[in-house]
Amino acid sequence: MSEAPDSSSRETQAYLPDFCDARTVFVVILIAELIAIVLTLAAGPQSGQFLFVLWKTSFFTLWYAVAGSALMCLLRKRLESSGKTLAFVLGFFVLLVLCLGLAELGWQLNVRFTVLHIEDDHVAFVGRTFSIGAIVIALAMRYLYVASEWRRSIVLEAQARISALQALIRPHFLFNSMNTIASLTRTDPRMAEEAVEDLSDLLRANLGGSKDRSSLKQELETAAIYQRIEKLRLGDRLNVRWDVGDLPMRARIPSLTIQPLLENAIYHGIELLPDGGEVVVRGGRDNDRLTLEITNPVADNPSQRKHGNQMALANIRQRFELAYGSRARVEVEDSGTRFTVRLNFPADDSDQRGNTPPSTRENG
Repeated sequence: MSEAPDSSSRETQAYLPDFCDARTVFVVILIAELIAIVLTLAAGPQSGQFLFVLWKTSFFTLWYAVAGSALMCLLRKRLESSGKTLAFVLGFFVLLVLCLGLAELGWQLNVRFTVLHIEDDHVAFVGRTFSIGAIVIALAMRYLYVASEWRRSIVLEAQARISALQALIRPHFLFNSMNTIASLTRTDPRMAEEAVEDLSDLLRANLGGSKDRSSLKQELETAAIYQRIEKLRLGDRLNVRWDVGDLPMRARIPSLTIQPLLENAIYHGIELLPDGGEVVVRGGRDNDRLTLEITNPVADNPSQRKHGNQMALANIRQRFELAYGSRARVEVEDSGTRFTVRLNFPADDSDQRGNTPPSTRENG
């Protein structure tokens, strides 16, 4: 049975920006001030009056930006519960009503305290402010709608790639595993039974899950299962060294990240070397940053190397970009004798140190 999408999956499906986020509010305030500058320039104030007119315009636009962000922060979940299109329509009218209310408040303050020095009459001031606000809000909501559709298309494409990656169990691996199990049933039935259980667990992890993210512990356990199955076939030619004790095992990472990279390291590296070699899986933490790298030896002769379509690596790059944006990096280093894939990504605030890393049953 497929698992329900986790919170990270729901977050990627959000329609409206997160107005509770400080970075979003900063962008809104910056845009508001730019609009104030444009409106001031368009008004063509008299010489020496530019800063005064800019102050009056900024006073309104900045208050509107802060109040609008706070209101959208409070109403975001309720608006999105009404559906994608209706959320934007309702958001537009909410901001429009707020604009009208602040225009009226600004007029009343000017009448009582003369702080803004408004020269227009009541109807002209409120009507002009309302009209400008409606145009700016409509353009902004249209931009947010297009950005939402663009992000949604990326999410759907990434989910399709995840499904393709889940189905991409190389036939040769499955056939070789079954042949290995068949031979073990005659020589070592107990080990054959363990191999069947490992293969079942691996297939379940690859084909049965629908979560966007899983814990590092789950990812490492899946990779360790794959290692044990390949170890039965390759024997002493395959050695995997795990150095992941410093990683917080509860940290979240896009699903199906480590096992495909380990599979590539074995398939494109170890299998092509007559004497085999060692794959090193190393991870560490530096404050709120996590680093995970997988290194494998490669054949000296480039003609002996297998040139795959690198679908797994491209998929991981896209999902890391979707999950973390510019806060994550997927780096590839090919020295000619060793091939390294390095993942650098932020740790969740809820991550904890001291979690026990998963058992790999054997490191050799």
